[in-house]
Amino acid sequence: MSRFLRIVVPAVVIVVWLVVAAIGGPFFGRVSEVSTNDQTSFLPASADATTVQDRAAAFRDETGAPAVIVLERDGGLRDADSAAAATLVDRLADRSDVDAVSPPIPSADGDAVEIVATLTSAADTGTAVAAIRTDVDDALPDGVHGYVTGPAGFTADLTEAFAGIDGILLGVALAAVFVILVVVYRSPLLPFLVLGTATFALTASILVVWALAKAGVVTVNGQVQGILSILVIGAATDYALLYTSRYREALRDHRTGWDATRAALRGSLEPILASGGTVIVGVLCLLLSDLNSNKALGPVAAIGVAFSVLAALTLLPALLLAFRRAAFWPLRPAYGSAHPVVTGPDARGLWARVARLVARRSRVVWIVCTVGLLAMGAGLFGLRADGVPQSDLVIGQSQARDGQAVLADHFPAGSGSPAQVLGDADRLDELAAAVTGVRGVDDVVAVAKDSPTGTVPVRAEAQRDATQGGAVPGADARPTVSDGQVLLQATLTDAADSPAAERTVRDLRTAVERADPGALVGGVTATAIDTNDTGIRDRTLIIPVVLVVILLILMLLLRSVVAPLVLIGSVIVSFAAALGVGALVFDHVFHFPGADPAVPLFSFVFLVALGVDYNIFLMTRVREESLRSGPREGVLRGLGVTGGVITSAGVVLAATFAALGVIPILFLVQIAFVVAFGVLLDTVVVRSLLVPAIVHDLGRHAWWPSRLSRRPGDM
Repeated sequence: MSRFLRIVVPAVVIVVWLVVAAIGGPFFGRVSEVSTNDQTSFLPASADATTVQDRAAAFRDETGAPAVIVLERDGGLRDADSAAAATLVDRLADRSDVDAVSPPIPSADGDAVEIVATLTSAADTGTAVAAIRTDVDDALPDGVHGYVTGPAGFTADLTEAFAGIDGILLGVALAAVFVILVVVYRSPLLPFLVLGTATFALTASILVVWALAKAGVVTVNGQVQGILSILVIGAATDYALLYTSRYREALRDHRTGWDATRAALRGSLEPILASGGTVIVGVLCLLLSDLNSNKALGPVAAIGVAFSVLAALTLLPALLLAFRRAAFWPLRPAYGSAHPVVTGPDARGLWARVARLVARRSRVVWIVCTVGLLAMGAGLFGLRADGVPQSDLVIGQSQARDGQAVLADHFPAGSGSPAQVLGDADRLDELAAAVTGVRGVDDVVAVAKDSPTGTVPVRAEAQRDATQGGAVPGADARPTVSDGQVLLQATLTDAADSPAAERTVRDLRTAVERADPGALVGGVTATAIDTNDTGIRDRTLIIPVVLVVILLILMLLLRSVVAPLVLIGSVIVSFAAALGVGALVFDHVFHFPGADPAVPLFSFVFLVALGVDYNIFLMTRVREESLRSGPREGVLRGLGVTGGVITSAGVVLAATFAALGVIPILFLVQIAFVVAFGVLLDTVVVRSLLVPAIVHDLGRHAWWPSRLSRRPGDM
């Protein structure tokens, strides 16, 4: 290639990425425009609760989520408190983001009053609830405590917890990575080049994801948004470090930066593409999920990893070619200088000692490592990953959670979050009888568009009494019928997100099925049940699929059957150890109430895909060295050459995932711990000791059935 093209090509690459960054940069702050934290973004696609929610709009005018306001005074409410509640109702009714407000409903003990304010369908839940909370605070007489809870309150608290997803999370992750890179490379310039590559990859990813979300192709919520940022920064940095190590080696063997770039690309292209492809395929397996939240993460994460690979193989080589040896100042690799000695008696340093240990005691090393990992995995027997109450999703202060507790003290705890029963209109009486006969149901009404309250009693005697006494406005209204179906609302005696409420809803489903085999039960509690049940089903299906797919990729990459089986087995044991330790820490250190079923699934997908990354980095180099030096010597040389860069990459990735812990969402904190700890375990134990020791012990048999396995003289 001519000197002109050697200058123009990298310059064009850099300019193209600068243009992408200039266009995509402003979209960092605009992801919230296409992001939603409403419960619909997490629903299982084909569950009963989802069907009921979709059909519910036909029975009432379209509205938003209900916000339940509860006012409480110890010792009983006074006349002035009741007047303040009535004034608050008028004030809320005047709001443009409130569709309807119930009259104040006093508790039986006289200590509290409840108001239900239903938001409009167009209202932003977080903004509306924040404003309602301000109105409540302004209306409170001295000595009265007020809370805004219910579905709208919990959604608002969740939205507030995700508020730092754009700035705080990214800032913490980048700062952590920068410090690690400075310590590892002792260069003031190289960390900026690596982080610039990762940031540009994230910018391009966000631009594409924003456009796809705007077009309705993908769904983005706070969970997906946070994981995308962390995954791209971590993966792009990992791939950049692998290329950087190859480029630094090449600068010792080649006089010009162009020749060094070509050599570095030849050496890093296959492992980076294979590693990125493994992660992409792994996360795309989430498309098999029936949960919208899981399914949404698959393509979004795949887009992020694809841009991470693209940036590491285009932008970073162009930047390093532009700076050449100056990028590593003050420790610049000189042309013709000797490569570090990594094996043999003259080898020095940590990785030389590790290689000698593996060479002398390979069988002892891998047996001890395996036993240790299995011992850590014993904590899995105590893992509680069958779901957590909605009120525990936010770590720290939550007004909705506090209000739910107060509501449960004075009213049926399920107020504002009723179970919904969709059934045959011709079997209304049978359905009503079945619902009221379930223990844990406090009251049942039917949805009616022509009723001022939006509902009517469904039991014949209740309707007759209400009509005769004139106690219920609109009591002569009739339940709304749509496509031959009616919608009932059952107020539960227990909080909607409690285990007791879940038992009630499961009993309710059994009871209504007897009355009407086609009846479905939805609502907040049913949604939680279906989400958790679907999450358990998803991980049972997706985990084996991910293993098989990644195993096939490794077999194609390494041209072997035995080595890929070793790698897959190692990451499974490592994952079990990370999750087992996580279960112990969650229970006995942080005292968490449990875990979402998706925590093991997401942890598995990321740990297996990313853990295999490091094994790919290691084993592709081991194979390369084995072709020159023999299988056993190749293991030691590959370990010595890749030890520093892979450990650095592991620490960087662990730090980026640990940054998820700054977002006070239980799910993300648990993912942060398990993945960060698991990545360190993969880096320090699995890739450094376990895998090299097993492959060294197996010798050429590790590469069966490739030609390398038939190489004579090295068993």
